[in-house]
Parts: sequence; structure tokens; C-alpha cells
Amino acid sequence: MRLALVLGILALLAGCQIIYKLPTRQGNVIEQKQLDQLKLGMSREQVVYLMGTPLAASPFRTDRWDYIGYYKSPRGKVSERTVTLYFSDDTLSKMEGVEPVRNTAGIENPDLKTVIGEEKKAASQDARDADAEKHESGVVITPQ
Repeated sequence: MRLALVLGILALLAGCQIIYKLPTRQGNVIEQKQLDQLKLGMSREQVVYLMGTPLAASPFRTDRWDYIGYYKSPRGKVSERTVTLYFSDDTLSKMEGVEPVRNTAGIENPDLKTVIGEEKKAASQDARDADAEKHESGVVITPQ
């Protein structure tokens, strides 16, 4: 009887997703701050120092390194990112996937200052949009 009761409670808890699930991070940790520091002409050692060891580096094709990042949040949101770096004469010659990608909140861990700044920008933009809707011309003149 007790076993049936415990199993029933566990089934209810699992159905409500109250049980905490650990985040899953696989591959390289790819942060935009690191990618912004990459410059063409850097040596392999400088790239390894900045980005870490590539996840996919073929011994048969030494001119290409792939950094692959995967993150699944406890809520089930999946974020993936792939950065490919090409080398010519042991210097960085081409980069793919370095541009900022939207919806990478799971992969990047922004600092508190960045989060607060983004929230302030969003709040001020919402206030401007609300003021613009009040005026017919859409032009809002703010006092000095």
C-alpha cells in the first residue's frame, strides 16, 4: 500500500516537472567576448589560449578547427553554436560563425552589469514606444 502511494506521488511530481533537472553542457564553452577578441593573423597558440582546445580537429586536415557548443537548460531550451576557424601557414585566415547569434542565452553567461543594462534599455524603449503611441505624429519631444 505504501509503495503504491509513493509511486503515485512520484508520478504526479514527474508529471508536473517539479523534479529539478540538471543543465546539460557539452562541447566547448563559446562566449561572444572570446570571439570578439579573435583577429585574422593570430597564431594557433594564441587561438588555443583564447578559445581553448577545439572539439573537432582532424589530424588529416590541420587547417580547420571546429568549436562546437551545446547547452540544454533545465526547462528544456536547447542552444547550439558552431564556430569554424581556418588556418593558413599557422595563422588564422578565415572565421565562420563568429557573428553574434541571437537566442544564445543558454550558452553565454552574461555578467550582472550587462543584464541590468539590457533591462534598462528595454524599459526605456518601452516607455518611448508608449509615449509615441500617445501622439498622432509619432514624434516625442523630451524636455531638457
